[in-house]
Amino acid sequence: MNNHTENSSVSRFTFVKSLRLLNAKAYKSVFDDAKLKVSTAEILILARPNDRAAPRLGLIIAKKNAKHAVQRNRIKRIARESFRLRQHQLKGVDTVVLARRNLDKMDNVSMHRVFNRLWQQLEQKAEKHAAKIVKLNIQQPN
Repeated sequence: MNNHTENSSVSRFTFVKSLRLLNAKAYKSVFDDAKLKVSTAEILILARPNDRAAPRLGLIIAKKNAKHAVQRNRIKRIARESFRLRQHQLKGVDTVVLARRNLDKMDNVSMHRVFNRLWQQLEQKAEKHAAKIVKLNIQQPN
């Protein structure tokens, strides 16, 4: 494989600025209009369809739920990593990940497993939601 091909395949899985929720307005739109929700006892993911081709991620890891900065940073790193690897399946949704109590107690392997399961559930719900919207649009022509 040549360098060009290797670089392009790697770059498709980067976590660039355009894949992040960057301001309070973007977070507020997800909180106010969360059409999709998936959760476990330790993690809540809220999502809403966006008008972009790419998904965007926001993270809220409160000190109340993860006391030490090193734990909050570990949670954010694993959340970003799992999102980055699934970004092509999560087209067109803005998501906010909220940490709940005891997430900081979970080991890395378990946390990766939980995030992957939640992203898969979110992907399925997003597909169903999109199909429902298309069906409504077909039934109600302009």
